[in-house]
Amino acid sequence: MTVETTRKERIDRGLKVRTEGIYAISSFEEIAYLIGPRLLLIVGVLLLPLVLELAPYWKRVVNIMCVYAVLAIAFDFLANYVGLVCLGGALFIGVGGYLAAILNVYLSFPFYLSIPLATVFGAALCTVIIMPCLPLRGVYFAIVTLMYPILFSRIIEALNILGGTNGITGLDNLPGEYVEQYTIIIVMLLALFGMRRLVSQDVGLVLRGVKDNDQSIRASGINVTAMKSLAVFIAALMGCFGGAYIAHLYMWAGLSLFALDFSIIPIAAVVMGGGGTLIGAVIGCFILVPLSEFLRFFGTFRIVIYCIILTGFIVFKSEGIMVYLQRKYHQFERLVKV
Repeated sequence: MTVETTRKERIDRGLKVRTEGIYAISSFEEIAYLIGPRLLLIVGVLLLPLVLELAPYWKRVVNIMCVYAVLAIAFDFLANYVGLVCLGGALFIGVGGYLAAILNVYLSFPFYLSIPLATVFGAALCTVIIMPCLPLRGVYFAIVTLMYPILFSRIIEALNILGGTNGITGLDNLPGEYVEQYTIIIVMLLALFGMRRLVSQDVGLVLRGVKDNDQSIRASGINVTAMKSLAVFIAALMGCFGGAYIAHLYMWAGLSLFALDFSIIPIAAVVMGGGGTLIGAVIGCFILVPLSEFLRFFGTFRIVIYCIILTGFIVFKSEGIMVYLQRKYHQFERLVKV
């Protein structure tokens, strides 16, 4: 008579080797282990508009939260995969929003053309504007990109163009509240999983090389400036879509689209959620944006509470929430026969 003995083994043991590039999975449990967190995120986000059916104010907060999430993904991609700390989130939003307004109000393009056209042409314009700054490194690049939205807003205000301080009004609204909600939710999910796929491909490896040692990449015959421009264009695509979406959401495009909140909050979200994970940027926005709304009850004192919470995360969990959760998730164990 034999007695079966068991021992504890980490669930993820061997999974990474067997699922790197190809998915040779042996059981339903392993499939659930791998795609469970992804399904939880996707299903949870898609159900939000339905759960908040009787809370229209919070449905609008979810829309803005997803816009910030797209911006945070773009910032995380540039900062942690390309080495460009770009504070031009407000530039992307402003350019995308104003272009959508010009196309829709002045040129009478319908919203289903003005949004994609503003996204593509806005991204190209932002890339051309930022391209002369690409040789700069670190804080110098960050400062220059932070100045662009301030410069654009002051030009519009001083010359009284594009509606001046009143902005451009009369944009077409998105048809139906479910269209406006699920449009930005689906785009956010596509941006998240699309960027996760991109950074694991050959292009992503080259971009990481640009961040770690651009001289080696240049010595390999690859145009470093072209690769950085490509990265900025991809990030600007996401940001300009957010700006065009906001312009049609509020049926207005004005100077507030260049507000520095669009540059600062994505940074805070990435720091809180965990840099270099992409999903951490989304989690950070899902915490920070609703938190700022809850704290409105405290008036101006909410800034103090907000700063204390953010400082606590940075000091005591500097790795970020998502990095911590990923590590704990991969430490789950199961009993196996010996």
